[in-house]
Amino acid sequence: MPVSVVRPAASELVYHLFGRSVHPELFDVRATKAIKTEGYQATISLCDSGHLVSFRCGDQTVTEVLVDSGHLLPEQKRLYGRKVRGSRNDSRVFSDGLRYQTCSQLEVLEPEVFNRTHEELVFDCLKADLAFRFPPGNRLAPAPLSLIRADAQSDGLLLHVFHTFPECRSVIRTQSLFEL
Repeated sequence: MPVSVVRPAASELVYHLFGRSVHPELFDVRATKAIKTEGYQATISLCDSGHLVSFRCGDQTVTEVLVDSGHLLPEQKRLYGRKVRGSRNDSRVFSDGLRYQTCSQLEVLEPEVFNRTHEELVFDCLKADLAFRFPPGNRLAPAPLSLIRADAQSDGLLLHVFHTFPECRSVIRTQSLFEL
């Protein structure tokens, strides 16, 4: 009998952007890290279905969320919510000059390619700023994982995020840039 996995299917995930903070209590956070510089503060978190990034600069807070479509989130200051499909790019400039750019990609891979990619990401977890391995869906399948590599500079934050979904051989990759 397969073990229940806490992660939803990759095809059920929605990428949200908010012009405000979103309470981390709304998520089942598995790992979190705070980043502080003179110009900004950021909190990056991995949760059951994806990730949560809160970036604060002065009075402006921008929050990026990747969660399953059934997850209830506030509507106030939600700039968009889009299903993760194929490749997508977006950019925003906020009133205080904060610039945000993101690209996301959902890939369904052939079994051999997925296994090789997953193995590489397992090793990348050792160097990642934040990583979490979930329980496997069955004893023969690789354990789903999520990881974030952060490049924090004085004038911005660049994030590379990876989520694997072994049961459907899918990988979600996102890259987000917050620039002052």
